Amino acid sequence: MADPSTYRPAPGAIPTSPGVYKFRDAHGRVIYVGKAKSLRPRLSSYFQDLAGLHPRTATMVTTAASVEWTVVSTEVEALQLEYSWIKEFDPRFNVKYRDDKSYPELAVTLDEEYPRVQVMRGAHKKGVRYFGPYGHAWAIRETVDLLLRVFPVRTCSNGVFKRARQVGRPCLLGYIGKCAAPCVGKVSADEHRALAEDFCDFMAGRTGNYLRRLEEQMQEAAEEMEYEKAARLRDDIGALKRAMEKNAIVLADATDADLLALAEDELEASVQIFHVRGGRVRGQRGWVTDKVEDVDTAALVEHALQQLYGGGDGTVPREVLVPALPEPAGPVREWLSGLRGSQVDLRIPQRGDKKDLMATVQRNAQQALALHKTKRASDLTTRSRALQEIADALELDSVPLRIECFDISHLQGEDVVASMVVFEDGLARKSEYRRFQIKGFEGQDDVRSMHEVIGRRFRRYLQEREQTGEWAVPEADDPGAPDGPATADGHAAALPDGAAGPQAPAGPVDPETGRPRRFAYPPQLLVVDGGQPQVAAAKRALDELGIDDVALCGLAKRLEEVWLPGEDDPVVLPRSSEGLYLLQRVRDEAHRFAITYQRSKRSKRLTAGELDSVPGLGETRRQALLKHFGSLKKLRAATVDELCAVPGIGRRTAETVAAALSSRPPATLAVNTATGEIIDDSADAAGPAAGGAADAAPQTAPFRETP
Repeated sequence: MADPSTYRPAPGAIPTSPGVYKFRDAHGRVIYVGKAKSLRPRLSSYFQDLAGLHPRTATMVTTAASVEWTVVSTEVEALQLEYSWIKEFDPRFNVKYRDDKSYPELAVTLDEEYPRVQVMRGAHKKGVRYFGPYGHAWAIRETVDLLLRVFPVRTCSNGVFKRARQVGRPCLLGYIGKCAAPCVGKVSADEHRALAEDFCDFMAGRTGNYLRRLEEQMQEAAEEMEYEKAARLRDDIGALKRAMEKNAIVLADATDADLLALAEDELEASVQIFHVRGGRVRGQRGWVTDKVEDVDTAALVEHALQQLYGGGDGTVPREVLVPALPEPAGPVREWLSGLRGSQVDLRIPQRGDKKDLMATVQRNAQQALALHKTKRASDLTTRSRALQEIADALELDSVPLRIECFDISHLQGEDVVASMVVFEDGLARKSEYRRFQIKGFEGQDDVRSMHEVIGRRFRRYLQEREQTGEWAVPEADDPGAPDGPATADGHAAALPDGAAGPQAPAGPVDPETGRPRRFAYPPQLLVVDGGQPQVAAAKRALDELGIDDVALCGLAKRLEEVWLPGEDDPVVLPRSSEGLYLLQRVRDEAHRFAITYQRSKRSKRLTAGELDSVPGLGETRRQALLKHFGSLKKLRAATVDELCAVPGIGRRTAETVAAALSSRPPATLAVNTATGEIIDDSADAAGPAAGGAADAAPQTAPFRETP
């Protein structure tokens, strides 16, 4: 625990301008980002007596080891910079709303020649008109299904559309009247675009005039005794009314607004947003956050607005209604207006329908918080108990806040790989996962593989520590000295930027970016998948590098025993132990990550062809060569001039291909074991670029005749 007085800035050193500040821990990682209208009073408030600080603020300032700030010209710039740094550094003490999904929206691709109606998620794209978001994708599809009989806009993918144009036959929707079939010319591009624009107008809330026009057409058809047309128009009107009923009118003045409400307690807060477009509730979304910093309702509202609009995923409406205004509200209002391109009214509803709807949003937030607490009531307690049980069982000095686990995966000694997964505070930290290829030897030897991987990981750790100037690595003639930094796949890599010295913060974080360097943040507990042999190999690798401050254990899969280095008997945790459950989750995640990597490597190796390794030859030109010659056998016999005749193949590339194929022996013969038939090698070794040649291979596994 650090003393804040040790890194308190000198009196008068802090400016009084607007700005953004960052607190860093002893390893240089950014743990908190904040903004202030005036930096001096705000930062000075963190260095008062700890007894007068909020417990979470006191924890933050005692965890931190340094503070730095950046001066900006306006409060709007401070707001934007604060959001950017929170997204970039992911500080552990900042409020972060946890959204468990991306919300679907109804999108119309007006930027295409033939606009398409579809469900979209994620960031908004230019030229696409969005409606929503909706709580569920099926709600969008139900609405679209009702509207397609009135606005038969295409909903098919580009591939299906292109195929229908080629064969001159529309898809099923074109036959049943739910698509105007522009793919086969039933309507022109302009007529189809007019349908798409009418669809957008209806979804935007301009429904009254359109319904009246349809009713007039129905009456005219009935008077002219065109009863079939009148019946079709009657059904269209009914479909539109059913679609309108799915989004009941809540505000009579065709309001476009987002209503945001909060429910909070001492530990957590829930936010709910209702998206009202054209007076109708078009969608709803919500988040939950841990209140890891001392914030009031106004600050939570500000963070929620940053989360909602800062990433560019949401369109800012004319009105944003909130339960409390940020302090000050002017910069936030100016920021929202800049995102929208026109004035945005940020305010608290005081009376009328909008206040009543805000009460409904508030009730939804309270229910969401209650449901969340029911589901996660024991999560924090359980994780804390699990970490404490592990510390007690392994006799550690403190709970292992960072756990790294390693696993080896291979298939009969081929494609040997390893994985490293990281759990922080009992939760997976997937951005810290790493994977390795075993480079030091060939064949099956899990113990030797574990020794290599642990050595490489901690050799890189020592090199990164040396880069910070905190300590020097062993001399080059020391058997434990690093042999150069390596990336996760074992290839050599340049050392990270950033000069060592008194100005570089000590620790495994790049002082320029604030992000941890690869392999540079040490674990408190190292777990290996295996028993005594794997633990001994890992211990030997640590000893060779002189590392003695990292706890080590192994989890044997057969009886779920925990093995410690140098011990003849394992530590047996109770089957109901939360600590054992956590170790099992860590081990299983390492196994999943390793086997996924191993399977991908094996798949690439099995589908690789002779042309794949030709330098300078990409996928497009490989396919062009195979399509031109028809088979690899004919390609191998082609001359350089014949290769140059292929579009996109120059003489230098042709010479490279000819030299590569002539230097390799022809592929061996394959025999169909079911029929005894020798399979022609015309498609052999062509790989995936052969354009379906692999599909013609027999289902039985062929054997290879040796010459």
